[in-house]
Amino acid sequence: MSIDTKSMSLFERKLTLWVALCIVGGIGLGKIAPNLTRTLDSMSIMVNGAPVVSVPIAICLFFMMYPIMVKIDFGKMVKASENLKPVILTLVVNWGIKPFTMFGIATLFLGVFFKDLLPGTEMIKEGTEVELYRSYISGAILLGIAPCTAMVLVWSFLAKGNQGLTLIMVAVNSLLMIALYGLLGRWLLGVNQMAVPWQALLLSVSLYVALPLVGGYFSRKWILQAKGQEWFNEKFLHYLTPVSIAALLVTLVLLFSFKGETILQNPMTIFWIAIPLTLQTILIFAITYLAAKLLNFTYEDAAPSAMIGASNHFEVAIATAVILFGQSSGVVLATVVGLLIEVPLMLMLVSFCKKTAHWFPRS
Repeated sequence: MSIDTKSMSLFERKLTLWVALCIVGGIGLGKIAPNLTRTLDSMSIMVNGAPVVSVPIAICLFFMMYPIMVKIDFGKMVKASENLKPVILTLVVNWGIKPFTMFGIATLFLGVFFKDLLPGTEMIKEGTEVELYRSYISGAILLGIAPCTAMVLVWSFLAKGNQGLTLIMVAVNSLLMIALYGLLGRWLLGVNQMAVPWQALLLSVSLYVALPLVGGYFSRKWILQAKGQEWFNEKFLHYLTPVSIAALLVTLVLLFSFKGETILQNPMTIFWIAIPLTLQTILIFAITYLAAKLLNFTYEDAAPSAMIGASNHFEVAIATAVILFGQSSGVVLATVVGLLIEVPLMLMLVSFCKKTAHWFPRS
């Protein structure tokens, strides 16, 4: 049984087009109104002197996540926790496979195949001179050890996945990031004393996941008590559904208006960096999706399991790169490329999931 896309609105069916227009519009806005974008970008919460959470982005992400959170039936979420196989698969892929495939693919392409195309050196924050290609590999590593803990809820929602299970996987990954992000980063980057951005991680998880989760839980409970299930389903959700996608598009305009200048200044470098990041995303998705098929997952469990491994928490990766290596480093540039390819790639994988839903049993 495949998902019926005919019931989707024109807006939803053409989402890839709107995303592309928002990326172009965001970059254009950064060029046309640089003072406005600089002002908005400066509205950030600082950690250790580095901008970690953009207030405008945090507001947009709340409205992106809240419509998803308020739809979650927490009774079903408890029931979903009884099925541990998707959670275990997610943990194995995210922490036992993904960081090392990212390290290997980035090193092979950026350190071997494209090495001569990425010449030059730079001084990183600690005053050490490094070759630029090594900085780009470091940025890829920071992406590879940061599994997505926010946007994956959007991808799961669009793919009609099990939102209760997705939320459980997000919660587990969020906790493990706090424990493993610094350890894996120190090991793979070869930095003897890598500062673990505890505050950045906690702040990011709190704003991007916990705040809309709490808001969704209590408002759902209050609305059901006051108005009933029928009004909630027929009225409230009907008007709320477009909010999440609209907030996603506004978020993209803002993100690319902030980073558009960096992208325009380094077009070919971004192209070379994007190749291994794209291959890594598709590889991890394929590994998890195939494993889910072999383990006889339902489609509703298989889709979010594959996408949570394929997507990255680029907000944390960018913030960590800024804290450790400085705003203008090649490490930061590589994490920005992660942002550039994330949304188009994940939308492509969402579409692929919908078209292959018949490969799996349905819950």
